[in-house]
Amino acid sequence: MSDTDDDAAEGWFASGSPAGTEAAGGDGALRARIAAGEADEPRDWPGLAVDSGFAESRDDYYDRLHEASVTATREAVRERERADDKQLVHAVRAMDDCERTANELAERAAEWAGSLFDGAEPGIEGARAVAERDPDGELERRAVSLAARVVDLAAERDALAETIERTAPAVAPNLAEMAGPELAARLIALAGGLETLAKKPSGTVQVLGAEDALFAHLSGRAPSPKHGIIYTHEYVRNTRPEDRGSAARALAGKLTLAARVDHYSGERRETLHEELRERMATIRARAESGNAGAADDTEGDA
Repeated sequence: MSDTDDDAAEGWFASGSPAGTEAAGGDGALRARIAAGEADEPRDWPGLAVDSGFAESRDDYYDRLHEASVTATREAVRERERADDKQLVHAVRAMDDCERTANELAERAAEWAGSLFDGAEPGIEGARAVAERDPDGELERRAVSLAARVVDLAAERDALAETIERTAPAVAPNLAEMAGPELAARLIALAGGLETLAKKPSGTVQVLGAEDALFAHLSGRAPSPKHGIIYTHEYVRNTRPEDRGSAARALAGKLTLAARVDHYSGERRETLHEELRERMATIRARAESGNAGAADDTEGDA
């Protein structure tokens, strides 16, 4: 084999179909070499491709390279979007959309039903009662139908919540156990994925969901937020106000470590949960001793 043949064998096009036959973009082996291939040094790849018969000309080479690159990128994006953490993001966002839309439509249904029926109540439960009525006439049928749509959306919201409860522990076992499935899913959604969440510092995780307050602080219009969505966690919400900053820092630090363990190994680490419990016990013990919230706050940034 000549030196030219050796060089061509290292090119991304080495296993591709010759010019005039199958297009490069449809060749799975080519996509794999585009995604993972490498070379020790640059070479005259267009010339080698023409000499090997892969391309008819340099222009043809670049056309096939473009086609193969676009196809490889499309496959990578499709695979990433099908990942379990991305599906969890879609589920929690769909759940929020269903809840918001159901509440908005429930207000409209209650207002309409109140003009047609005696004793119509507001909210989802009020819509449920209207949906069970026997309508009389076209307008009543439409009002009852709208109420039924509200009930359907509320039921879909509950079904999505159950899906998140089942899925989150499989996607991020440590994060789901530490934060609870729904909060874990929301953190992943706010970050844009488990990998992105795992790469964030704990200070950023601490204020996820409080972006408006953070921007107001950066512009000098408000104090720095102590916490974002993690406020819904029992460790922060049920801690006395003067200690919530410490509790939020401690929780965010361990949530960050949990996300990293879930992303890079996927193994449950009991030590993470035990350390968080001990840290929270220390913080809450301040209330009994009367110490200030800032004292003895040694939780570092992960």
